[in-house]
Amino acid sequence: MSNPLLLSRRSALLALASAPIALNLASFPAHAQALPDADGTVDMNKLLADNPLQDVFEGDADAPITIVEYASMTCPHCASFHINTLPSIKEKYIETGKVRLIMREFPFDPRSAAAFMLARCAPNDAYFPMVDVLFKQMNTWARAENARAPLENIAKLAGFTQESFEACLTDQQLLNDVNKVRERGQSEFGVNATPTFFIDGKRYAGALTVEQMSAIIDSLL
Repeated sequence: MSNPLLLSRRSALLALASAPIALNLASFPAHAQALPDADGTVDMNKLLADNPLQDVFEGDADAPITIVEYASMTCPHCASFHINTLPSIKEKYIETGKVRLIMREFPFDPRSAAAFMLARCAPNDAYFPMVDVLFKQMNTWARAENARAPLENIAKLAGFTQESFEACLTDQQLLNDVNKVRERGQSEFGVNATPTFFIDGKRYAGALTVEQMSAIIDSLL
């Protein structure tokens, strides 16, 4: 039996046109406390070791606190976090050397996998800028009848050529590795919704607000 998480080279490119968007989101409690309760714990040393793809991060590599975020590029809650919450967290904690943020791929559908592949292939190692643009323009490609054209436009503005765009989306090894990141997150660390954050070994599912994430970080500093 084939593994549904492992997309073929053909589906990575062709599924952009018609694949439905399957989301599995965790709704954060409407009246969450300022310091939210974790829904589990993991060994951070294990979490940070042996990832199928090299981790990309924002912040100081030696920051005292590391946050690992598992996200899907077609997840509205993930987009909300990156657009509305992350800028304040970056200014207060990441740019001041207190926090390192690692983002890991957890695609729920072929379009999300393709978007992550483009971020990995972005010229000049512009992974996070590409992710930011894809989240901000999610409505133009994630819900389009044919996602290829808007993704191609975004990619070209980011510096892709037609050839590098095609090469990226037909890179079978990259696609396999993106899926392996998802599989490992699910099987070893209990990720089943996006976004999911691991902070100092504790797992938090849901799009944390600025106040909630600040409370968690401040309690560790």
